Amino acid sequence: MTDGERSVPPGEMGRRAERLKEVPEQANGDTGQELEEQSQGAAGGPHTKWRGLHTFRRVTSRKLIQRPSSPILNEEAQAEKNKETNEEKIFKIANELLETEKAYVSRLYLLDQVFFKELLTEARAASSFPEDVVKQIFSNLSSVYQFHSLFLLPELQRRMDEWGTNPRIGDVLQKVAPFLKMYGEYVKCFDKAMDLINTWMEKSPRFDEIVKDIQKREICGNLTLQHHMLEPVQRIPRYEMLLKDYLKKLPEGSPDRADSEKSLEIIFEAAKHSNVAIADMERLEKLWEVYEMLSMDEEMVDPSNKLLREGPIQKISERRKKERHLFLFNNMLLYCVPKFSLVGPKYIIRLRLDMEGMKVKELNDVEFPHSFLISGTSRTLELQARSQADMETWIEACRQAIDQNEKKTESFKSASSSLVPDLQPVTVERQELGKRAPQWIRDGLVSMCMRCGEPFNAIIRRRHHCRACGYVVCHKCSDYKAALQYDENKLNRVCRDCYGILGGQMDSREKEDKKRGILEKEAGEVSERSLMCSFLTLMDKQGKGGTRGWFVIPKDEPLVLYMYAAPQDVRAQTTIPLLGYQVKQLAADNKCTFQLSQSKLVYTFLAESEEQRDRWVEVINQVASGEEPWLEED
Repeated sequence: MTDGERSVPPGEMGRRAERLKEVPEQANGDTGQELEEQSQGAAGGPHTKWRGLHTFRRVTSRKLIQRPSSPILNEEAQAEKNKETNEEKIFKIANELLETEKAYVSRLYLLDQVFFKELLTEARAASSFPEDVVKQIFSNLSSVYQFHSLFLLPELQRRMDEWGTNPRIGDVLQKVAPFLKMYGEYVKCFDKAMDLINTWMEKSPRFDEIVKDIQKREICGNLTLQHHMLEPVQRIPRYEMLLKDYLKKLPEGSPDRADSEKSLEIIFEAAKHSNVAIADMERLEKLWEVYEMLSMDEEMVDPSNKLLREGPIQKISERRKKERHLFLFNNMLLYCVPKFSLVGPKYIIRLRLDMEGMKVKELNDVEFPHSFLISGTSRTLELQARSQADMETWIEACRQAIDQNEKKTESFKSASSSLVPDLQPVTVERQELGKRAPQWIRDGLVSMCMRCGEPFNAIIRRRHHCRACGYVVCHKCSDYKAALQYDENKLNRVCRDCYGILGGQMDSREKEDKKRGILEKEAGEVSERSLMCSFLTLMDKQGKGGTRGWFVIPKDEPLVLYMYAAPQDVRAQTTIPLLGYQVKQLAADNKCTFQLSQSKLVYTFLAESEEQRDRWVEVINQVASGEEPWLEED
């Protein structure tokens, strides 16, 4: 006995023999003498053992060679399998058409035999509301119900019952497709029907009672009458979708293909008439979602509204920017605050601005880029978008809404001057003073009273806003009260000038215009017609610190550089004549510096960016050399 045999226990030899019996039988299906020989080889000497392994290899090799079958037979078997699967898919689509038709007929029954019948009975019996109104609401729905319940549904049921012998639906649909044109009348009257439902639920308590009573029944499924009336509008597109799926699975040589393709053409034509109503219903669904998010008052809920745009925005305030949300409709703008709550409304409405009298413009604000202003008759908002593109989209959306509103009300009043996003301020004209809310000048944009010019002191001189013009004024200049029409004629704090105008007196500024000095020019007005304006820091002689101010080169005085403490001050701090000055960039550690020099006079400025510095150097070089870049711009 060899070492290999000596190491194998007797019991293991028997188990190996059993495994040798099983493996060829499983792999090749062999039985008989060959397997018996393998069993004997496992229990005998070296020669017998080798014989058994040799037999296993020979049998396995022969069966592996015989295993591949004919490619043609494989393709036929696979095709037969695919054919069966495709037939099942075709049947499922046809059956889905039948099942959805049953559900649809049940919905039509609810509309025609419950809602319509009960409302019509009440109108004829008690005259609580006009019979004609009920007929206008439901239009030709009775004809639609009779067509589907008495003809189309029975035909589809009959065809599915005999599907085993006649698997086709194209011929049935081709017969009924021309009758789908009756949906055109229903779709055409759909918007009017929605308006009538809303109107008469408010106008007639009995109409409202009947509708709400039916809506509470189990058959309604907790859905409103308006929701159920949407079903016929959506049904034709449903036919179109199912028929397209049916044709995709239908073999090219199928006897049902020609009828199905013809049916799809007719249904497609019928679907065109309902596309407008579907789009409008999607608008309504979105509208109701927004109404739920806002928990709007009933007087604000109007199904005819169109949501034009909504999105996050930031409100510019003196202390910090605040996250807000805007909802722009065709007739109003809602200014909202996010409400962090898991239940209930997601936003709180802080302000409603009607389109009537609204103005919108881009703000030229270096501190808050891509900001814009929306001015209504009752309030003015300074807002900052998240990007320049976002700001432009908001301005354009508001512009279109204002334009459409003015055209609709036939009161177009030179909209181009107030809607184009230019850099002119939204000011309250004298004839509108007190009739519309002004734009409030932010405290940080002024360093002095905008009426008397006295500088503000953080301790003893408080800032106040005039509620009529929006100017920042001192206590002395704001110690007046006047009734303002935009605030329901309530008494509000106003400045002395507005008090005089509202009281029918002459504007005090008109009296003082003739005796104004060279420095008494309002920074806001000068900046709007300037060649260049921005914040700069005028460095001290040591170059270690300086004074930050608002610098302007006016177009009408291009050889003078005005320095203001703030962008909305009414008086400049100083002026620098530019004629004869040389301007150059400084090779200092800070690359944003440039210098004006003439003889022994030297002014060093620090810009807020290299691009801004280059622009200042370019403009000053041009005006100092006698060039007239402002004429080219004009």
